[in-house]
Amino acid sequence: MDFASKMKVLHTVALVLLLSMEPVVCFGQWKWSSTTSGKKITSEGNGDLVTGGLPGQTDVNFKHYAGYVTVNETKGRALFYWFYEATTQADVKPLVLWLNGGPGCSSVGYGATQEIGPFLVDKDGNSLKSNPYSWNREANILFLDSPIGVGFSYTNTTSDYIGLGDVLTANDVYFFLHKWFLKFPSYRTRTFFIAGESYAGKYIPELADLIQDKNKDPSLYINLKGILLGNPETSDADDWRGLVDYAWSHAVISDETHNIIKSTCDFDANDTWSNKDCTEAVDELFRQYKEIDIYSLYTSTCTINSTDADNNSMHFKMKRTSNMMPRILGGYDPCLDNYAKTFYNRPDVQKALHVSDGHQLKNWSICNETIFNNWTYTNPSVLPIYKKLITAGVRIWVYSGDTDGRVPVLSTRYSLNVLKLPITKAWRPWYHEKQVSGWFQEYKGLTFATFRGAGHAVPIFKPSDSLAFFSAFLLGESPQAVR
Repeated sequence: MDFASKMKVLHTVALVLLLSMEPVVCFGQWKWSSTTSGKKITSEGNGDLVTGGLPGQTDVNFKHYAGYVTVNETKGRALFYWFYEATTQADVKPLVLWLNGGPGCSSVGYGATQEIGPFLVDKDGNSLKSNPYSWNREANILFLDSPIGVGFSYTNTTSDYIGLGDVLTANDVYFFLHKWFLKFPSYRTRTFFIAGESYAGKYIPELADLIQDKNKDPSLYINLKGILLGNPETSDADDWRGLVDYAWSHAVISDETHNIIKSTCDFDANDTWSNKDCTEAVDELFRQYKEIDIYSLYTSTCTINSTDADNNSMHFKMKRTSNMMPRILGGYDPCLDNYAKTFYNRPDVQKALHVSDGHQLKNWSICNETIFNNWTYTNPSVLPIYKKLITAGVRIWVYSGDTDGRVPVLSTRYSLNVLKLPITKAWRPWYHEKQVSGWFQEYKGLTFATFRGAGHAVPIFKPSDSLAFFSAFLLGESPQAVR
C-alpha cells in the first residue's frame, strides 16, 4: 500500500472514531438585539451534481453541486451545502468555505446568491442572473448553511436546538468538512481558506482554532492557510463601544444619548443591562436605526409590503415595511431578502438542489429567528484565538464596509487595537480601477482594510473591488497600493 492510500485509510478510520461520539469542545453572551490534486474533477459528489432545473441559470463551464452531509447519524443532523468549482483550473485552485452569520442566517441565501456566487437571484425572485464578479473565478467556493435549522439544514432531534451555540456549530462544521472530503476526495489536501462576515466573525476563528488543534493528528489534517473576515463580530465589549460611537459620529443619535451611554454602560461587565439608564439609552439608539437601514446607512430601505416574520433586514430586528416600491441606489437593492425567499421556495429550485422531490417542499427562510433568540453560548472575544492563529502562521485579513452601522468599522478598529500588533505597513489607500477603494494597514500577522462606501455585506456594494481584494488575499499580496 502506497503512502497516499495509507493516509486515506487512516483518515477514514479517524473520522469514524470521531463520528462515533458527540463531541465536546471548549472555546473560551451577547449577540446583536494526497489524493488527486492533479486530476480534473469528473465524478465526485456522489449524486449531488446540479444538472439543470434552476430557472435563469445560464450555461457555465464549471460544475456545481448541492446536497446534504449528515454530521450526526444518531440524531439525524444534516447540513446543506452548495459548492461551485472554479471557472478555470479547478483542479489546482484553493478551496474556500464561506459562512454567513446571524446567528441563524443562510450562507446560501446571502453569500451564494446575493454576494459572491456565480448566480445571483434576480429581482423577480423567480430566476437567476450571472455574476461577472463571482469569487469562483479565483477559487473553488463551498457555501454551507450552518448551524442546523438554517436554510435547508435540519435535525431530526428537536432537543438539538436546546443549548445551540458556538461549540456545537464549530464541531458540526468540522465534521461536515471531513465527511465532505469523502464525497470530494480530490480536495482532501487542497489549500484551504475560510471566509465570511458578521457573526461568522465568531464562527470562523473558532472553526480555525479547532482545525489547528485537530491537525496534530496527521490523519485529520486540513491544509488551512488563512481566514478572511468581513465586518466581523470580534470582541463583545469593543463591538458595543464601536456601535455606539459610530452611531453618534454619524449623527444617528444625539449628544445626550451618547453621553448617557458612555457614562452608564459598562460593556466590560457581566451585568451591563442591569443599569436602567444604559438600557433605555441603547434602546433609543436602536429606535433611531429603525428609521433607516442599520446595515447600510446611506441607501434606501426596502419598501415592499410583507407580513412575513423573516421579511426583514439582513440579520433580523429591523423590519422593512411601507407601501412604496423600492428605490435602488448605487446598484444596491435593499429587497434582496424578499427575492431570495421567493426563489428558494420554488418546487423546481428545491428539486434541482436535491432538497426535495418538488412535491414535499421545505419551507425556506433566509434567517431563523428562533435560533437567533435562543442562542445560548457565544465566545465573548475571539482575540485570544487570533493570537494563537497568528503564532501558528495562519493568514488573517479583516475588512470593513465603512457605511455599516451594525458591526461598524469602529468596532473592528477598537477590537484589533487590543492586540497591540506591530505595524509593518502604515495606513494608506488601496486602489481598484484607479480609484480609492478604501484604506488598509498591515500588522505582523494581520491585515486590516476598509471598503469606502460599502455596507455590511461588502460584495453586494463593491463587487469588482471585493473580487480584487479576495484575489490579493489568496495570493498573500498587499491590496493594490498604487493608483
